[in-house]
Amino acid sequence: MSEGRVTVSSIEKIYQSENERTKAIDDLSFESEGGEFLSVVGPSGCGKSTLLYLIAGFLEPSSGTIAVDGNEIHGPGTDRGVVFQDYALFPWRTVMDNVTYGLEEQNIPKDERQETAQRFIDMMGLDGFEDKYPKELSGGMKQRVALARTLAYDPQILLMDEPFGALDQPLRESLQDHLLDIWRELGKTIIFITHDVEEAVYLSEKVMIMTQHPGTKKAVLDIDIDRTGTREEIITSDEYAEQKNRVWRLLHEETQPEVQV
Repeated sequence: MSEGRVTVSSIEKIYQSENERTKAIDDLSFESEGGEFLSVVGPSGCGKSTLLYLIAGFLEPSSGTIAVDGNEIHGPGTDRGVVFQDYALFPWRTVMDNVTYGLEEQNIPKDERQETAQRFIDMMGLDGFEDKYPKELSGGMKQRVALARTLAYDPQILLMDEPFGALDQPLRESLQDHLLDIWRELGKTIIFITHDVEEAVYLSEKVMIMTQHPGTKKAVLDIDIDRTGTREEIITSDEYAEQKNRVWRLLHEETQPEVQV
């Protein structure tokens, strides 16, 4: 079995303030196998991002456990890397210095970390931009820097929180295809949060649909489509339409307001 298996067991997350107790996630269990691409969709406010931050170790579950390869997690670790929608780059650091940041934290020697960073800068099509600062880059380039920075320290698991949500459609599609190429080359486990059903079906081997607040698992669907063709061939195929409609119907059940009789 590949490394990078994520096991979520009966987790609950409650946010407690002085006057309010809010349950964000309720009794949620699922498993993502090592090397698998799993997307998570659900209504707004269902706890998708909370789930990602729990797996990242930024938050602790109120109850239940999260394990990576059978080992329960209790905080962030270099086995998990997070890519955010807002890039989270350091504005005072160049592209090269942003990408080497995680390697510096691991005390990797300078020559080795620059060599490693260059590999991922090249992989993301950023060759020639090493000395540029984030303010000099487009949104798509910033997101590629953020992904290169995460990949450089070699986490087994990529946790992605709507990373392409702020980008226009052509750029979004380009980065989706780039991400698929990277996933196939590197064999990472990817857990990908999105509100876009088409994106989830195009990218993923499995899609988990979450319920309305408080969020829990409604269903996990295997996405069985032929991915050997071009993007156009895939998204115009009958099997793609069928899988997209399956996900949409289950999600629509959660987003439709109840009718009072």
